[in-house]
Amino acid sequence: MKSDRLERALGYTFTQKDLLKLALSHRSVGRQNNERLEFLGDSLLGLIITEYLYKNFPNVREGDLTRVRSSLVKGDTLAKIAKEFSLGEYLYLGEGELKSGGFRRASILADTVEAIIGAIYLESGMDVCRDVVLNWYADKLAALDIEKDGKDAKTLLQEYLQKHKRPLPLYETVSIAGESHAKEYTVECSVDHVKEKTLASSTSKRNAEKLAAEKMLALMNI
Repeated sequence: MKSDRLERALGYTFTQKDLLKLALSHRSVGRQNNERLEFLGDSLLGLIITEYLYKNFPNVREGDLTRVRSSLVKGDTLAKIAKEFSLGEYLYLGEGELKSGGFRRASILADTVEAIIGAIYLESGMDVCRDVVLNWYADKLAALDIEKDGKDAKTLLQEYLQKHKRPLPLYETVSIAGESHAKEYTVECSVDHVKEKTLASSTSKRNAEKLAAEKMLALMNI
């Protein structure tokens, strides 16, 4: 079955296949959709990550923990996790959403990850749900840098350039594509002393700038 591949990627096998289907059903398909599961999963994810940070970083201040938690549960992070599962291949979307490329949209992918978390909790309880989620996050948690994590790429790039007395980065929107309800912004990031520029696209200008900044940080080996 098609869902078998997804379940292997998730590291969890659903007994109630209808529950998995519901978790994968975007609101564009009708009343039987994943919005309530997403609502539940959002809270569960926050609790699981909060508990992990609290237990594993006993000497870190609340403000720093909050910033790190935000970076771990934000939509961008969830969308990346979804792509690791090739989640877009398994979504149930309405015709309009399907035509507009909803299976690639970061917000839909992120919401679906939360819905799956909610579904796992309902079927198997908190302990299993926690184990599954922490397994998804294993590499990210192992690589945590409390000083750095929690700050978005634009902030990190700006702080680095200020520290080294360099001009601030420039962000230019080079194109806007798509329909009004599904626009895609492409942004270019340039830094004074770096010859190469970086490009990134997203459904929001702000997020495209962050992604372009991430690429610039990688280019500069920061």
